Amino acid sequence: MDLVCRHGKVLVFVEVKTRSAHSNLSRPADAVNLEKQALISRGAVAWLRMLDQPDVPFRFDIVEVILPPGGKPEVERIEAAFALPEPLRW
Repeated sequence: MDLVCRHGKVLVFVEVKTRSAHSNLSRPADAVNLEKQALISRGAVAWLRMLDQPDVPFRFDIVEVILPPGGKPEVERIEAAFALPEPLRW
């Protein structure tokens, strides 16, 4: 997980994926497969336990960055891109 931030009262765990424009066979978010989601989820659960606030609302976003040659980066946020694979256990 690359960023932990707040959006209002929601804690947001963000994974950022960057690709060059010529790798247009897949989107950067495609790299956040089930294995990567499980890793991010474990980190998020550890973060939530550290906060000792099990009722805080949270979500997982992905930010895609595409770097076209000589152009401005294109940035897109995918809100609530995935959910925890299983319910939290405190």
